[in-house]
Amino acid sequence: MELQQILRNVQEGILSVEEAETLIGRPGYEEMGYAKLDKDRRKRTGFAEVVFCSGKSKEQLLHIYESIYKEEGEVLGTRASQEQADYLQTYLPKIQYDASSRILKIETDDKKQIGKIAVCTAGTADIPVAEEAAQTAEYFGSFVERIYDVGVSGIHRLLSRTETIREANCVVAVAGMEGALASVIGGLVENPVIAVPTSVGYGASMNGLSALLTMINSCANGIAVVNIDNGYGAGYLATQINRLAEGGQN
Repeated sequence: MELQQILRNVQEGILSVEEAETLIGRPGYEEMGYAKLDKDRRKRTGFAEVVFCSGKSKEQLLHIYESIYKEEGEVLGTRASQEQADYLQTYLPKIQYDASSRILKIETDDKKQIGKIAVCTAGTADIPVAEEAAQTAEYFGSFVERIYDVGVSGIHRLLSRTETIREANCVVAVAGMEGALASVIGGLVENPVIAVPTSVGYGASMNGLSALLTMINSCANGIAVVNIDNGYGAGYLATQINRLAEGGQN
């Protein structure tokens, strides 16, 4: 809870002075034994803490979600399993799960979406990673235009959407195989391109390493590269760029 809100709650009689002192004097995180929830992250960075669900027990995940939801009124988690989603939905009916992106979230209904981010994929098989990026950006308040299956093997598909892509404050290019999509887009637009290599491809693609190396070695300007299959990282960075382009709104 922000300091102004705490003081406002004291003024309105919602909190006692003693309760306010406890909240103001807390260490900035909640100790849960197996986790230390960073309650001040939004204040420092503009974004609340996001949960990486993979590897956590269902019970741990439930307690983490309950705590963040109580603090923020919403919560975003990535790389969640169907089993985890089914368990949490029993206790948190508002929670939503997308099996493609593996996003598990509770989101406010009145969220304003600003600016524009274009999320492009080379192929349909890249969509799960692209959706992780798109839904992350939307959760953090960005408007997202999805442009899927526009890889270089049929480049006319991409060229038919060039004007739409150029309107975006930032472009996320998601591609497996040889990962050429980011370089092509980088040569067509003036705004930043975030390249996301995926683990899609045959043997010599080496689970995304080939695409990663292509993107890192791109001769096109204005391209930044995140890790293999890291749609969340791309969506987060794209939102930061989009906010700056829109005057720092959040």
